[in-house]
Amino acid sequence: MAEDALERNPEGSSRAELSIRKVGVIGAGQMGNGIAHVAALAGYEVELNDLSRAQYDAAIEIISNNLGRQLSKGKITEAERDEALARISFADGLEALGDCDLIIEAVTEDEDIKRRILTDLCPHLKASAILASNTSSISITRLASTTDRPEQFIGMHFMNPVPVMKLVELIRGIATADDTFRTSRAFVETIGKTVAVAEDFPAFIVNRILLPMINEAVYTLYEGVGNVEAIDTAMRLGAHHPMGPLQLADFIGLDTCLSVMQVLYEGLADSKYRPCPLMVKYVEAGWLGRKAGRGFYDYRSDPPVPTR
Repeated sequence: MAEDALERNPEGSSRAELSIRKVGVIGAGQMGNGIAHVAALAGYEVELNDLSRAQYDAAIEIISNNLGRQLSKGKITEAERDEALARISFADGLEALGDCDLIIEAVTEDEDIKRRILTDLCPHLKASAILASNTSSISITRLASTTDRPEQFIGMHFMNPVPVMKLVELIRGIATADDTFRTSRAFVETIGKTVAVAEDFPAFIVNRILLPMINEAVYTLYEGVGNVEAIDTAMRLGAHHPMGPLQLADFIGLDTCLSVMQVLYEGLADSKYRPCPLMVKYVEAGWLGRKAGRGFYDYRSDPPVPTR
């Protein structure tokens, strides 16, 4: 399927340009398992790495369930589902990614953690391997400087949930080579995604616009302009958003929202990006949204109820 998709690439990429056959994904959380899902469904062999086999097994269960939903909607066949699952393997340690052509880092949005993983990873890679980060906000140039191959490093920011969202932001660092960019773009197109090219500025395009809007919604709650239900209802019905900004923040993860706002605030030195103190308080309490069972909504009840 990957080769067929490349032949249909509207950019005219040749088979020789796409030297990617095996993809490594570091991090089996909601972004990592989504990336593994779409890559395997497109025909790529996938090595999925996380700290434990239990985390990998949990990711495979999520991928299987999501493929099942696609099957029930007639978007894929049973054979495609089974073949996709068979293409995903557990990478037990970073050294297991040594034969991958493309490795996508998709761990938590913490620069120190990302830099440490990239440093530990590089000695195990073949010389031709391309490295990508799924960071939603951190400088690609700075992350690339941690590696032994800044020319073969690129930002590849998938949207959540990956199997559903069509967009991938591609971000070149200052040293990213043209061949790396072309190959990465061709790969993204073969997995059925649309590319938006962003410059290497804090939070790129989507989160530069989206997260300040979410942060302002939290300020609106903090200042008592409206409660959780009123704010989300107002934006759903008044701005025709598919979900309210506080519900969306819970879906993204409040820790991720806070990390992006901190990158914007520190990187652009503009007070309009100051994270709302209420968001900080929720993160400090461990109320991180849906993944933690509680955020601006309490997900321990059905349906979820607002916490303010």
